[in-house]
Amino acid sequence: MQRRKLLITFLACGLLIVLACGINNEIFESNAQTSKEEGYVPVEKPAPLQESGKTLEYNFDKDNAGGLPEKFHDGLTGKGTRGTWTVMADATAPSQPNVIAQTSTDKTNYRFPVLIADEGSFKDVDLSAKFKPVSGKVDQAAGLVWRLKDANNYYIVRANALENNVVLYKVENGKRSDLPLVGKGKTYGAKAPVPKDKWSELRVVAVGKLFTVYQNGEKLYDVEDGTFTEAGKIGLWTKADSVTYFDDLKATAK
Repeated sequence: MQRRKLLITFLACGLLIVLACGINNEIFESNAQTSKEEGYVPVEKPAPLQESGKTLEYNFDKDNAGGLPEKFHDGLTGKGTRGTWTVMADATAPSQPNVIAQTSTDKTNYRFPVLIADEGSFKDVDLSAKFKPVSGKVDQAAGLVWRLKDANNYYIVRANALENNVVLYKVENGKRSDLPLVGKGKTYGAKAPVPKDKWSELRVVAVGKLFTVYQNGEKLYDVEDGTFTEAGKIGLWTKADSVTYFDDLKATAK
């Protein structure tokens, strides 16, 4: 009889422990889901630092159409829905047949879809990509990202076909701030033609605190900033309802 009572007590205690663990797991999962809904930014997995002279190139031609390219993942800065990054064919692409396109048309103004390359990290880098603004009523933007720590901390230079300008920002703790130009002060970047439905090239050379911006081979300006000095990932970027195609993403470690 005594053994039976002990066995029943043991089984009852075990059942209570299992139930308690299940409740805790449900609470944890609920909290995790809430965090994501409130703009939770996942920690970036580390990528190997690239030695000087090493080049990584992506033309997306070997990737399957209809989804994300290999060696990339998407992220979101700000509000709204995540971006829709899709490999697709484009007969006008600089390197045919494929491009990577951001096709979501969510008009949330402070919304910045990011496509992050996972293959390597760079400190000093010569970074470029071809881009084609396709549509957008709020924005028609195409950007290059470097020294990315996560989707809330990085440098970004972007061209905008609605504004016809090229602006360099830092995004720190999710807040985007444009940076003053060397010798010109706070000018909100520089005016430059950014044609819609045509391919252009955006390029930045980042060495130490100095960033030099080019469009279609022409130097636009220099920016100096020391917010992010460590190596980070590279990527592509759009804003709000911008539908933008990209091709020939290239990064060379300096």
